[in-house]
Amino acid sequence: MRIVILGDTHIPKRGKELPERLIKELSGADHIIHTGDWITMEVYDKLKCFAPVDGVYGNADGESVRERFRDREILIFNNLKIGLVHGHGEKKTTEKRAIEAFDENLDCVLFGHSHIPYLRYHYKTLLFNPGSVTDKRKLPFYSFGVMTIDKDISVSHVFFT
Repeated sequence: MRIVILGDTHIPKRGKELPERLIKELSGADHIIHTGDWITMEVYDKLKCFAPVDGVYGNADGESVRERFRDREILIFNNLKIGLVHGHGEKKTTEKRAIEAFDENLDCVLFGHSHIPYLRYHYKTLLFNPGSVTDKRKLPFYSFGVMTIDKDISVSHVFFT
């Protein structure tokens, strides 16, 4: 299974459209996951044309997005548990808030909020932030992620300008 992971799209404020580099990857996706800060449901409507979409809402999302998505989810693919949360909050790092959002042991936690690509293990849980395809802030590249699930999880960033 091939899953494209993106977040912090902030469309139409930070970008007007989904970038071509992302569209290329979406064409071969079996599933799509969005880590929040969609801003409008138009992003969801565009993504669902490529593959089934799961996601959560972020701190910048309005009422229409919050009505459709929850603040956290647990998805199961091939018996692997994947937690999904935006990661916003106070007094801790985004990574710490993401891992502490769930009480159960997970194989992976996907999160957003910081716009900073992140890939690291916390004990046996893989933490992954895809970055942003429209708002790189001070980083040199835009980014998103591609996850492959077989017996295990393999995930990597795709960086582009």
